[in-house]
Amino acid sequence: MEEKKNSDASASETELVAKFEEAVRADLVKYLQGEKMLDEVVPECPDVEEKWPEIVKAYLPDGAREFQDYPVVSLGWMMFMGMAMAYFWDTDWEKAAKQTDLYQQIRDKEGYDNFDDTVLKSVLGLGEEEEKKMSELVGRCATRVLSRLNHEHVEPGTPAALGCYIAALHQLYLAGMSMELNALGYHMTPMDHVSLN
Repeated sequence: MEEKKNSDASASETELVAKFEEAVRADLVKYLQGEKMLDEVVPECPDVEEKWPEIVKAYLPDGAREFQDYPVVSLGWMMFMGMAMAYFWDTDWEKAAKQTDLYQQIRDKEGYDNFDDTVLKSVLGLGEEEEKKMSELVGRCATRVLSRLNHEHVEPGTPAALGCYIAALHQLYLAGMSMELNALGYHMTPMDHVSLN
């Protein structure tokens, strides 16, 4: 009986996390489209998505540690990571794809606390004005996601809480990636608008 209970619990946890992740995705996409940072058709990049398990594994010890005192930073940094990955994909993916420590490389340049600056200045090469705007936008996105996390009412320290945190990071990573792809000029057209002849 105990086993049945456990498998029911993990199935409902999985469902809760999946629903939460979808809600975060929909909210971020809608918000970023409203801010004119994403096209109607959101760009995707399977190469960058495939790097996610490796990135999150490297990021979790830092992110989870910082979450208690600096939840917006802990969430927002992953959006910057998504931007950096899209940039690497555009500029030299052959090199980036082979590296397994991209998160650590960026973090170690100027430390975890300056991760945003490192991505915006050293990786993306943004000017001061653009950098300020982008930092504020990421802050607003991370705050939205944090608000959703807080409204989930999952018990801290449970597998469901960790699952929701990772799901939130995943969607911020993908949002950062898509936003940077748009900024780099990748614009996708819905299939029904494409003439094949």
